[in-house]
Amino acid sequence: MKSSNIVYHKATVTRQRREKLNNHKSVIIWFTGLSGSGKSTLAHMVEEELHKLGCRTFVLDGDYVRHGLSSNLIFSDVDRKENIRRIGEAAKLMMEAGIITITAFISPFREDRDNVRGSLSQEDFIEIYCNTSLEVCESRDVKGLYKRARAGEIKNYTI
Repeated sequence: MKSSNIVYHKATVTRQRREKLNNHKSVIIWFTGLSGSGKSTLAHMVEEELHKLGCRTFVLDGDYVRHGLSSNLIFSDVDRKENIRRIGEAAKLMMEAGIITITAFISPFREDRDNVRGSLSQEDFIEIYCNTSLEVCESRDVKGLYKRARAGEIKNYTI
């Protein structure tokens, strides 16, 4: 439940001023797909190319977020929803800071991605689905997560 005692401070340094200083628009680029689908690889490749062009960028990746911002969450549906909510809020703050924010998350529930998208202007959210077959994803399972999930060691893992 939101507190009624919270009031936004009207900043003088706005997103528009940051974008002008950066010489580029800030946006959220949201990569989604199964583990092993290439989300992180593509996100970092896009970041590298944008960086070469002089853009201010940052990649929010599932592994890093799960070690910090969402370290108290598991893979239950409720916690997955909360994880994506937190990521969406962090990405929005970064976008307001003038950064091209690139995310790489399984984000299995369309509703959660739609909630993030719906809290932004349409042009501020670009979703890219990495449509890779489960067989290919499992063959790329460098972390052994699919193997552990199939062995029952990871509950509620997206397969």
